[in-house]
Amino acid sequence: MKNEVPEAGFLRQSRLIPYLLPFSTATLWLMVRAGTFPAPVRLSAGVTAWRVEDVRAWMQFPTPEGAA
Repeated sequence: MKNEVPEAGFLRQSRLIPYLLPFSTATLWLMVRAGTFPAPVRLSAGVTAWRVEDVRAWMQFPTPEGAA
């Protein structure tokens, strides 16, 4: 199922939005820049993804947009 979070590994943006995160791509990147959402990892020149562990931790204790 698309809205399930795997135990480990990486999640691409297309798996995060809209399946796991209730906001837009623009909001996701604003939150990354503000430090209120985990930063992604560059896996290769054209591939960026988030560590599942980081996303799971954020989902347990989400930081609202704009909070630092």
